[in-house]
Amino acid sequence: MRLGIMQPYFFPYLAHFALIAHTDAWVVFDITQYTPKTWMNRNRILHPATGWNYVTVPLSNSSTSIKTHEARILDIAASHKSIIGKLSHYRHKAPYFDNVKEIVNDVFTSMKNDLLTSLNVQALKTVCAYLNIPFRVQISSEMKLQLPANLEPGEWALEISHQLGASSYINPISGRQLFNPQRFKERDISLYFMQFDNFAYDTQPYLYESNLSVLDVLMWNHPNDVRGILIANSHLVAA
Repeated sequence: MRLGIMQPYFFPYLAHFALIAHTDAWVVFDITQYTPKTWMNRNRILHPATGWNYVTVPLSNSSTSIKTHEARILDIAASHKSIIGKLSHYRHKAPYFDNVKEIVNDVFTSMKNDLLTSLNVQALKTVCAYLNIPFRVQISSEMKLQLPANLEPGEWALEISHQLGASSYINPISGRQLFNPQRFKERDISLYFMQFDNFAYDTQPYLYESNLSVLDVLMWNHPNDVRGILIANSHLVAA
């Protein structure tokens, strides 16, 4: 089993979904201290004039004193309305505006609670379904993991991979320095890092901006093309 583990990000950029596409199982890592002003409650889309603009989900308890799974959305309906409003400038310009609007609507209207993790997991599920990517997900705060205290950043993945019986673990290459390959070898777990090449696409009449939310990618590209890019632009490197 190839495992991936990431924090619950809000409509993350395309490389996040490339990682999902290369795994058999996924763990949403929401049991550590919450970090405000990160990609967990905001992301970037094109600005209607120039550059990029944030889409944000305000929280009622954004603080380092809580765990990530305790983060709560201030007002789900207001956040939904705000994001749809900020996406509205794509109308009549981006060919897949209606599809993306439906994705966002489906995510927000399916919410059964006000937890940020729930929103972000639902967003991942909905986008993966749209792209026809298998997504077998578990949420760490809902799992009965027995994890040692005071683990180093690279050790969380090792312990969770071991407890779930993973044969390999895949991480974005940007976090390579956090991991000790020998420790994975001792547990008979193959360690890989994924390099994802930037995918540039036509956003006329706007200027292209790299590394925006997947929402922007889906505005301009057919889902079959995006699914192909997830594989074609990904490269796995053994530790």
